[in-house]
Amino acid sequence: MIIYHGSTIPVEAPRIMNSVRKLDFGEGFYTTSSREQAVTWAEIVATRRETFTQFLSIYHFDYDKAQKELDIIHFTEPDEAWLDFVCMNRSGRTVAQSYDIVLGPVANDKVYRVVQFYENGVYDKGEAIRRLKADALFNQILFHTEKSLKYCHFTRHEDLKAVK
Repeated sequence: MIIYHGSTIPVEAPRIMNSVRKLDFGEGFYTTSSREQAVTWAEIVATRRETFTQFLSIYHFDYDKAQKELDIIHFTEPDEAWLDFVCMNRSGRTVAQSYDIVLGPVANDKVYRVVQFYENGVYDKGEAIRRLKADALFNQILFHTEKSLKYCHFTRHEDLKAVK
C-alpha cells in the first residue's frame, strides 16, 4: 500500500512524535493513503509554521505483513467504536497505546465540531454518528510504536512548491 505524509520537510526516517495536542489516535507518526489529504496537511502545517516549504513524503506500507505480526485496530467507518476511541484519545486517555498501528477515518474540522458537540452533550451518540457518516472522510494511519515503523518504508519525496 502506498501512503503519504505531508509536512514542511521531507521525512525519510519517520519517528514517533509526542504532541502537546490531543490527537484522534494518540501520539505517533501519522500518514494517509490519500495523496490529496497529505497535500492538504502539508499546506496546513506550512501555514501554522509560517513557512512556504511543503513536502510530500511517500512510503510503502506492508499492511498484509503488519497485520500478521503487529497489534492493529482498523476502523472502516466513523461508527460508535471509532467515536469512543477518538473521544478517549482527545481527552488524554490514550487508548491508542494498546496498538502498534491504528487505521481509520480522520476527524477534519467539520468532524471535529461534531465530536465536540457530542463530548459536550449537544448531540447524543446516535446523532453524532449520523452526522459523521454524512461526509466522505479521508483516512489516517498512525504508526504508534517503533516496532510499527519497520513496516513503513520511505520511497521518495516531492517538493510541493516546486511542482506548482
